[in-house]
Amino acid sequence: MLRGKTILVCSPHTDDGEFGCGATLARFLREGKRVYYAVFSTCQQSVPKGFPLDVLKKEQSASAKAFGIGARNLKIFDFPVRHFPAHRQAILETLVALRKKIKPDIVFMPSARDIHQDHATIAHETRRAFKNTVLLGYELPWNTRHFKGNLFVTVEKKDLDKKIRALACYRSQQFRHYADKELVVALARVRGAHAAVQYAEGFELINGILTR
Repeated sequence: MLRGKTILVCSPHTDDGEFGCGATLARFLREGKRVYYAVFSTCQQSVPKGFPLDVLKKEQSASAKAFGIGARNLKIFDFPVRHFPAHRQAILETLVALRKKIKPDIVFMPSARDIHQDHATIAHETRRAFKNTVLLGYELPWNTRHFKGNLFVTVEKKDLDKKIRALACYRSQQFRHYADKELVVALARVRGAHAAVQYAEGFELINGILTR
């Protein structure tokens, strides 16, 4: 089911994808898979005081570089943060265009149970745009209180370390309570316990396609 060579990550805001599936991305890149990362808002309205308005866009690019995702595989859009529901149709059309251009085998998206309105919009519209694709919902514990992981991707320490290095690129976001290395490692250990390994990331299998 996860043998596809082309991966797309749908991240509502900068850094969501890194938090949700960063170690898995590091593993896939290490294995030679082709990874695309689409972020739908650079969150200019949420930039902390003292930082330039484009800081999150620059930090996103630095994070992608830390993973080894080339500039051509990083797609940055600028829908207004916290107002995604009002732009649902345009977001759907953007996702459909990505599907036609990239033709991904596996798509990562926010959990279907994510309570943030922007995340929920991306989750819903991704299911519509990629209904014939393997879909995995990633968890962001501060927004997914009722996450029900039923698929676990095992990762190595070097993959987790790369995720942590990528998240460190977001200097403007280090004040957030969840931007904590210990929390990232602890969650990977908990999901690893589910898979009987040291480290893993958990996902909701939204749509699975078993091929021969």
